[in-house]
Amino acid sequence: RVPLALVRASANEAEFAARDYRVRMTAEERFGGLVIRLEPNGKFMTELVFAAVPGEGIFGGGEQYRQLDMKGEKIVNFVSEHIVVPPIVRKTILKFLPYKEKPHSYIGTYSPMSTYTSSEKYALRFDVSAYGVADFTRGDASVFRFAECPRSAFYAAGDSFAAVAKTLAAETPSNVRLPEWCMDGMIVAVQGGFPRVTEKADEMLKNGVKLAGVWSQDWSGRKVTAVGKQVYWNWEADETLYPDFDENVRALHEKGVKFLAYINPYLVKDGRLYNYCAERGMLIRNREGGIYHIKSTTFDAGMIDLTYPAAVEFVKETLIKRNMLGRGVDGYMADFGEYLPVDCVLHAGDPAELHNEWPVIWAKINREAVESHPRGGEVFFFTRSGYNGAEKYSTVMWNGDQHTDFTRDYGMPCVMPATFNLGFSGYAAVHSDVGGFISFASLARSAELLVRWTEMNAFSPLMRSHETIRPDVNVQPYDERVVAHTAALSRVHAALKPYLMRCMEQAREGIPVMRPDFYESGDYAKHTEDYAYLLGSDVFVAPVITAGAAERTVTLPEGDWVRFFGGERVRGGQRATFPAPLGTPVAFYRADSPFAELFASVRL
Repeated sequence: RVPLALVRASANEAEFAARDYRVRMTAEERFGGLVIRLEPNGKFMTELVFAAVPGEGIFGGGEQYRQLDMKGEKIVNFVSEHIVVPPIVRKTILKFLPYKEKPHSYIGTYSPMSTYTSSEKYALRFDVSAYGVADFTRGDASVFRFAECPRSAFYAAGDSFAAVAKTLAAETPSNVRLPEWCMDGMIVAVQGGFPRVTEKADEMLKNGVKLAGVWSQDWSGRKVTAVGKQVYWNWEADETLYPDFDENVRALHEKGVKFLAYINPYLVKDGRLYNYCAERGMLIRNREGGIYHIKSTTFDAGMIDLTYPAAVEFVKETLIKRNMLGRGVDGYMADFGEYLPVDCVLHAGDPAELHNEWPVIWAKINREAVESHPRGGEVFFFTRSGYNGAEKYSTVMWNGDQHTDFTRDYGMPCVMPATFNLGFSGYAAVHSDVGGFISFASLARSAELLVRWTEMNAFSPLMRSHETIRPDVNVQPYDERVVAHTAALSRVHAALKPYLMRCMEQAREGIPVMRPDFYESGDYAKHTEDYAYLLGSDVFVAPVITAGAAERTVTLPEGDWVRFFGGERVRGGQRATFPAPLGTPVAFYRADSPFAELFASVRL
């Protein structure tokens, strides 16, 4: 470690140096904040130390799942897989042992972002691609270490969290958006081919479900592996499972139901599109010159080289615009992006430097493809991985894979702190898989978990389910024992459409749709609950996150509130317990909200 000393300074410029290391710093007021440009004379690990405010809370750093306040913690700046095997083994094979929920330091993230917001209403953002660690364990300082010197730092401050968010969005635009039809009800995952998809859609409509769309992840085919039913990674319609694709999609449209698909930047080995791309040099190479394969559970796949212009054009024009949008697909999951190996060989660029940027490149390609299509304004895609700048390209994010349980490290509750931290990082529109995804052995979702998750996501920007990796052993929204709850809660989401549209308008300004309890007051001292949230400024939601619970205890933000579905008036600022029978969300609206009449009309 070599401390750099100040060797030269002027009104807006300074230079630091020691031995052979030198960094030139210039400051400029832009975007309503302060841009500090850093120009090193080479590549070297850099440590930046900023004074901390005593007692402050630190939020953000991208998608951090375990808790909201990062003070006392370290945040790793490296895109990685969130789900790892040991906790799944402990919950299933070793379930006779007590399960101890994992701490923040154990849990990785698909979407780190080097933006950090203080409870004192200022934020620091670093423009950097390299691996790093943000260290908030000291009381007197915040320490940021990166493998390379950041290109710049951005400082934003304001008199409210919304003001800080708007300044961050002025520096990096928040281009999140959802077509209006997304808020017409629930998007329900149904796989297995058009006969089954159509049958389930008809059943749900008959049962009163407000069905905005069906999401058929296996539209390109199905691959049964040791862990369950996975998608066949060959991005064109499987004519066996999904025959007469265009006609069947049109038939769903005639019923008012949209059709969603799936894609990722990999191709299953020896599939038709894999062979096509391999012959044209469109797949990432290893250092020996061969194709670099990754293993997904039990099968191998090649990675499309997103630095190769011909490959990018193929993804946009053929895989997305022709094979999906051109055939009537209305939306899709743009999965993955977090797995670029640092030891591969790309057409252009250093994979170690591009690893963190890869999910942003992937989102950018998808956004450009969608927006260049005639139907682009009515189409959206959702991503799980990200990094700095992802909010410019991804239309909406989802929280990635969660366990099908109530644990706070990997289960349903963790999506709330994760969403808050993304919001404080500049990513304003986020949702989760209703019911979770990870299912293995005895880890399978109950009807109770599915309904509680549905209650929560009825009060979110996008209400979408996942069938899990083992659809046959997990309760689904269309199952007879829960479909009445699905219908009622989908109607709630649809009824909230005018309010959700306003929330999405604010998200374009950088203000998160889902916010922690203290966001509006600005008083972090009054924060009591990581597992409840404001939806916009006028709705407060306290999901039931404990198995077997029939009530929820929570402190509402200050003000006068009215409970949805009953009209009970509640004074905020005091802790209270509310009955929560299954299927009835614990949710409130401000008594003086301009949307109060709308909220009062919402029925289960």
